[in-house]
Amino acid sequence: MKFSEYPYERPDINALKETLLTAAEAIKNANSATAIIETFDNVLKAAEEASTMGTIASVRNSINTADAFYEAERDYFDEIGPELSEVNNVLNVALLDSPYRKELEQHYGELLFKNLEIERRSFKPELIPLMQEANKLEAQYQKLYASMTVEFDGKTMPLPMLGPYKESPDREIRRAAYEAEGKTFDAHQAELDELYDKLVKNRNAQGRLVGYDNYIQLGYDRLGRNCYGAEELKRFRDQIATDLVPIIAEVKEAQRKRIGVDQLCIYDDKFRFPDGNAKPEGNAEEILAAGKAMYQELSPETKEFIEAMFDGELFDVLSREGKAPGGYCTNLESYKMPFIFSNFNGTSDDVDVLTHEAGHAFAAYRSMNNPAIHPALHSPTIEACECHSMSMEFLTQDFHKNFFGANTKKYELAHCEDALDFIPYGCMIDEFQHRMYENENLTPEQRNEVWKELEQKYRPWLSMDQLPFYGRYSHWQWKLHVYLYPLYYIDYCMAQTIAFQIWTLSMTDREAAWKKYLAFVDAAGTKTFEDLCISAGLRVPYAEGTVKDIGAGIRDWLVKNSL
Repeated sequence: MKFSEYPYERPDINALKETLLTAAEAIKNANSATAIIETFDNVLKAAEEASTMGTIASVRNSINTADAFYEAERDYFDEIGPELSEVNNVLNVALLDSPYRKELEQHYGELLFKNLEIERRSFKPELIPLMQEANKLEAQYQKLYASMTVEFDGKTMPLPMLGPYKESPDREIRRAAYEAEGKTFDAHQAELDELYDKLVKNRNAQGRLVGYDNYIQLGYDRLGRNCYGAEELKRFRDQIATDLVPIIAEVKEAQRKRIGVDQLCIYDDKFRFPDGNAKPEGNAEEILAAGKAMYQELSPETKEFIEAMFDGELFDVLSREGKAPGGYCTNLESYKMPFIFSNFNGTSDDVDVLTHEAGHAFAAYRSMNNPAIHPALHSPTIEACECHSMSMEFLTQDFHKNFFGANTKKYELAHCEDALDFIPYGCMIDEFQHRMYENENLTPEQRNEVWKELEQKYRPWLSMDQLPFYGRYSHWQWKLHVYLYPLYYIDYCMAQTIAFQIWTLSMTDREAAWKKYLAFVDAAGTKTFEDLCISAGLRVPYAEGTVKDIGAGIRDWLVKNSL
């Protein structure tokens, strides 16, 4: 069945609540662990069906934000989500407080119960109105962003379509594209500032309701972080600033000389070569076809996966007006299939997104179709999921030539540089968010001043050249994660250090690297992030010395492969 043919029916929220509460009561009154296991597994099936309907509605809404029906359905799920969280919490408490917990832990594993403890402490019924309000604010931001268009090159286009102009070999065109984008954001300055102010205060209020000083620990809990906290992440960011930023400064200086400019400006940041960045050959359909062939050849496991994806038409990758920005992979649990959403724009990002989101999708496909993994453990925590995707970007290196032809070496050099200098940017996003939740009453201007300070800490080589939006240091508002997925972005940075380790191994022993990757993927959510790393023989990102050693190795590769 193709995704367009998936039936959609709004789930009966009251019936689902009754099912969950009845199950919770049955678990409380059960006289054996076996009876609890049967009840829990059955109720998960009902919840999975409702979740799948919510995912279908969300995907179809992001495909066309102007579709009134699916906008209403998304609003419905945003409204009932917190109510379901309340009922789920009752079910979780029944499991956690069961006199048969020891036997249940032996059956499901202790990690499931550790995760449920985190869920329990992150929810109170009093949170529901605030959660509903936050959902509405997030939807407003996404709709506002999707509605933004820009007049450029004689055309009216959605913002993602500026991508090729922002990488033009003509520096004036690049600057003009950034300027046009900046003016578009500036036109919505008041709305963007107000939305973020409301979100920060709303989320902090949620954090205080569950007993924290602000939102930060609640945000960690909602991300399911079960083996590290704020101190470990601070140590990681400190390592990046101390050990990696100086290395990247060398790489950026080489880039500056390569493209022949006196000062790297924001519109030069992603421009790597004087004759232009490598672009994929062919149109979107041809890129997808090359992607299918790549995964068919990469391994028997990826062959099975990609053929199932194409058979189900589980992609939407073309940018168009009214389509939500960004890219993602999501899961349709009832069908045991993932879905990939993106906005192709004719740049190398199209290939990056295809390999990145397909890495997520491959891992999800493997876990959902593995009967040995319980549905509650299909997914690990998010930083581990990003290891799946970011490692896949590098493990597909033998096939880059199918997308870039004679420009493959240019693409690979740029891709490595992008991956490396992304890490301080991601840390900057993370530290910015921590400072916002720690200081919720900052004015919009003060928030921008914090961003300016962090730019100088993590990306001191870049000038904003007094551009609209960028020149007032408000371009953190461009990043969806700041509004929609709070405290998430550091996960990409840690995952990149894992991807670099797997890639380095693949250059000397490709088979060993693939086996290590597959073992990491196939453990799904049965281990913590630290345990996944250690069991696969990989260094934990925030361990002392990890960043310094990986950064030095990648710098050596860049020097050796410079063009």
